[in-house]
Amino acid sequence: MKTNPGRFFEDFRLGETIRHATPRTVTTGDVALYTALYGPRFAVQSSDAFARTFGYPQSPLDDLLTFHMVFGKTVPDISLNALANLGYAEGGFRRPVYPGETLSTVSEVIGLKESSNRQTGVVYVRSVGSDAAGETVLSYCRWVLVRKRDPEAAVAEERVPDLAKVVDPKDLAGVLPKLDAGAYDLDLAGSPHRFGDYAVGEKIDHVDGMTVEEAEHQIATRLFQNTAKVHFDAFATKETRFGRRLIYGGHVISLARCLSFNGLANAFSIAGINAGRHVGPLFAGDTVYAWSEVLETADVGRDDVGLLRLRTVATKNQPCGAYPHKQGDGYDPAVILDIDYWAFMPK
Repeated sequence: MKTNPGRFFEDFRLGETIRHATPRTVTTGDVALYTALYGPRFAVQSSDAFARTFGYPQSPLDDLLTFHMVFGKTVPDISLNALANLGYAEGGFRRPVYPGETLSTVSEVIGLKESSNRQTGVVYVRSVGSDAAGETVLSYCRWVLVRKRDPEAAVAEERVPDLAKVVDPKDLAGVLPKLDAGAYDLDLAGSPHRFGDYAVGEKIDHVDGMTVEEAEHQIATRLFQNTAKVHFDAFATKETRFGRRLIYGGHVISLARCLSFNGLANAFSIAGINAGRHVGPLFAGDTVYAWSEVLETADVGRDDVGLLRLRTVATKNQPCGAYPHKQGDGYDPAVILDIDYWAFMPK
């Protein structure tokens, strides 16, 4: 067989390393299309002139564009036969990426756990995205629920990895170049609020909503070379429990991040992902809203920026004025994403 049907759960082995195909050179065209699809307005990523004044050589890529490009490489080998992407941990953006850079990804299988029904299993991987020089630009862990080809197939070895609950902010302090906080123009950035203006426990309703169209989410997912069948194949998805194409979970993360501009416009760069969960599915025609909570502030010994630990919750078809999240042991039915991350903000 010359075609690739994708891996099933029993095809994975603990400790194996997977080099993913198709390195990707990211261009200003990709940046423009990402902007058209999501509408990010963070000034550092929008204006070379603004970025240079602040201390960058030019505008870096949006951090989530880097994430999606790195993530997309992994799909044919990790999650082509996945039923659900379950969560993220230990994510770290290690250096800014600029247009013209070539990204590639390698993953290590760090955990395997067969489901009790023996129809599926959870695969844990650590993926590392690198530039053309081999320097790490991003690393993260994720775990996915993958079908078994044969429910009776034996699993050679199982392990659930012990992953950190929170990325140590000190490990993220050196990610950015030295910046000039005094030259950061609050008027041009769109918000008067700096690092010291946010308090632990503060909740921010990002107010705006964005309705997702069928063409948009498929174009976006193809932009990242994500080949998962559940996002594209209408015939294959008829037999799933939802009976229709699912929107890529990363699409929701980008929507929530872009909506967060209204209230967090100066949280200009994502530094790390502590935890993330896709709580519910999103479909074309649904409208996404978001709210955030400040979980922690970290002064990492820099005089230019500090780190905010933020929890952003995205909902579908329900504005967030009531800050919907968990209800007892479960989530409010409107919640589709719950993500915990560190973001840099000027002092």
